[in-house]
Amino acid sequence: MTLRPKQAPIVAALPVTVPFVGPEAQQRASGRTFRARIGANESSFGPAPSVIRKMQEVAADQWMYCDPDNFDLKAALAAHLGVGFDNVVVGEGIDGLLNLAVRIFVAPGQAVVTSLGAYPTFNFHVDGFGGRLVKVAYENDRESLDGLLAAVRRDNAAMVYLSNPDNPMGTWWEADDVSRFADALPETTLFVLDEAYGETGPDSALPPISVDRPNVIRMRTFSKAYGLAGLRCGYAVGETQVIADFEKVRNHYGVSRMAQIAGEAALADQAWLAEVKAKVAAGRRRIAAIARDNGLSPIESATNFVTIDCGGDGAFALRVMQNLLARDVFIRKPMVPVLDRCIRVSVGLDPELDIFAEELPRALAGARG
Repeated sequence: MTLRPKQAPIVAALPVTVPFVGPEAQQRASGRTFRARIGANESSFGPAPSVIRKMQEVAADQWMYCDPDNFDLKAALAAHLGVGFDNVVVGEGIDGLLNLAVRIFVAPGQAVVTSLGAYPTFNFHVDGFGGRLVKVAYENDRESLDGLLAAVRRDNAAMVYLSNPDNPMGTWWEADDVSRFADALPETTLFVLDEAYGETGPDSALPPISVDRPNVIRMRTFSKAYGLAGLRCGYAVGETQVIADFEKVRNHYGVSRMAQIAGEAALADQAWLAEVKAKVAAGRRRIAAIARDNGLSPIESATNFVTIDCGGDGAFALRVMQNLLARDVFIRKPMVPVLDRCIRVSVGLDPELDIFAEELPRALAGARG
């Protein structure tokens, strides 16, 4: 019998699982390249030309380690947001920051409240640190603020997670609703507000930045509207002591030199951000029109994707997605009951949406046949 190092009990109890099967893995399996990559909520419009030029300019400098303090990017973010330098922490995208939040504030066995069907990677972090997930059903395709609050109070939750605008449905709450939710939470419950899609939604969905509450942490990213998903760079904003807690345990060399420089350059080019927001809005309108032309019902979205009600059950929507994948059109779909009646299509370049418009009727026919 071969002896091996013993896993920690929490990890040993976890199933072997992968949060996402990426388009690269699907391409390797099929031996074909996707003609339309409109499933991962990336920005096909890419980073600003000014950011690309800056990245090219510093490409030869990547032999150096990154600045472990993320100083220049933190300073730029603080100035942009109107907060103090010590109110910002930078991490490896929101995923990396969620991992730290759970590690810092959730002890094994403590309840963590989220929505059933919400961003699944958050759940993997909770499971990985031994937290106890409490899931609340969506209501009318939105995360239920009342349901989340009731679950927090009932289970004395250490943490509650809300994405606004939401993934995977694209819906949102207005800022006043989010603020009332935060006001009603126990002071001992950390509110993790994921605003990955904040730049693509209406300004009215974003509460004013405040760093006075020790139980609120807001997370944003350069992966979506700024077009830098491949560099993995995000940031969190919060009260000084909360940010100091992140500084205790974060990977100080986790955000590459290129990511820091590109993030700072992206933040400086707000004109490009405005252009991308306009393109995203136009793309949402086009996807919605394609859906309606095929007898489907698009859900109004504040993100860079549109979730489409296929009008049937989860099995039918799965067949629609599989038929599109077979036609080399990469999309995704929600997988939990009720939400699973839908497919989710990211805004892409016009040629990609042309392909989606061409192939959707065939995929629907295949799913029905």
